[in-house]
Amino acid sequence: MKKIIYPGSVGYIINKLNEKGFEAFIVGGCVRDSVLGKDPHDWDITTSALPADIKETFGRTYDTGIKHGTVSVAVEDEIFEVTTYRVDGKYSDSRRPDNVSFTASLREDLARRDFTVNAMAYNYQTGLVDYFEGLQDIKNRQIKAVGNAGARFQEDALRMLRAIRFSAQLGFEIEKNTFDAISGNSGLIKNISRERIREEIDKLLTSQNPSCFNKLYHSGLLEHIMPEFVACYHTEQNNPYHIYNVAEHIIHTVESIPDSSILRWTMLLHDIGKPSSRTTDDQGIDHFYGHQEVSVRMADSILNNLRLDKLSIKKILTLVRYHDVDIFDTGKSIRKVLNKVGEDLFLSLLEVQRADAMGQNPVYLDKRLVKLDNIKRIYKEIKDKGQCLSLSDMAVNGDDLISLGMEPGRKVGEMLGYLFDRVLENPELNDKEKLIELAKQRIPFF
Repeated sequence: MKKIIYPGSVGYIINKLNEKGFEAFIVGGCVRDSVLGKDPHDWDITTSALPADIKETFGRTYDTGIKHGTVSVAVEDEIFEVTTYRVDGKYSDSRRPDNVSFTASLREDLARRDFTVNAMAYNYQTGLVDYFEGLQDIKNRQIKAVGNAGARFQEDALRMLRAIRFSAQLGFEIEKNTFDAISGNSGLIKNISRERIREEIDKLLTSQNPSCFNKLYHSGLLEHIMPEFVACYHTEQNNPYHIYNVAEHIIHTVESIPDSSILRWTMLLHDIGKPSSRTTDDQGIDHFYGHQEVSVRMADSILNNLRLDKLSIKKILTLVRYHDVDIFDTGKSIRKVLNKVGEDLFLSLLEVQRADAMGQNPVYLDKRLVKLDNIKRIYKEIKDKGQCLSLSDMAVNGDDLISLGMEPGRKVGEMLGYLFDRVLENPELNDKEKLIELAKQRIPFF
């Protein structure tokens, strides 16, 4: 194994603790990522020093998690978490230990951690400390619990989701006994907050292997997290445009779209209403009439339950609602859809429709992709010409119509809507004189 190089600030902390007679190592994810050749996001340090010793050793410290032995140490403009070796007490909430006790043993500290790949420590003097064969599991590309997998998940049920998330992020499989323990303890996930569950699913979805979402279903976790989705795995799509069942189609589309959180959640939920919308005609062909609005309602419930922020929910629901909308490669059609979804989401909608096509029958794919490319080209032309795309872009407003003798109120809004529709059909009409003339012709009918 190559030598791990950690930042000078980390070395400073380790050396200062060593000078005081304490052990100190980098630990956890930063060791794992370094072994994998990735740049760690954080550098966590574990030490035999007690919290009081840590605070005495360094000038600027913060009691960020002192109850569990963690002191944040400031080195210039950087902050590092330094945690005393510890043994966890009983877990009564399936999330955090009721209490911890400090230990002088690094092995005991590493034994309490979740997975072998996260249970390695390192410093320059000692090299890699790997009591639980995490390095071998990295070579085998597998996620394996430290010690008794069932006990690890009963201590902290979030670890079950973390196993699947790590599997997605690292491209590793989950070791059989570990996966079986997830299946056997899946019901415990209900003890975890919705926010923490959402964070893990979000990391899974935006990883390079979002198809690992299937592991949520096969482990039994999904029925406790998102029971509405389970039916998608049992719903066929006997239709010329489809070759996959609903869940298979959905996962293909998630894989086919850029790894933005908004886009990945959109694809995950865009067809969730299909199982309850399915009908079969006399020829045995399945149809899913109205599934878009059903999917919107279900997605709204799921995302609110998972405590996603309101702005993100609004964007996702808009994209779900219009994911199937017919857009023709004409300026008129594009302007109308732009007005419906908003300019800020139009290109995202094209990405959604592209991904949707990628998850359908490949016989029709080339034709659909050419059409979407044409739509994108025409959209850019519309933007370059500065054409009217919203009521605020129109050359007239409500005051102009009132000056023609219209009574303030609903009819003014209806007239503006009529004029806007005409402008969407023909952008050259967005001229004040032309629109005033159109309004005069139309006023007798209002």
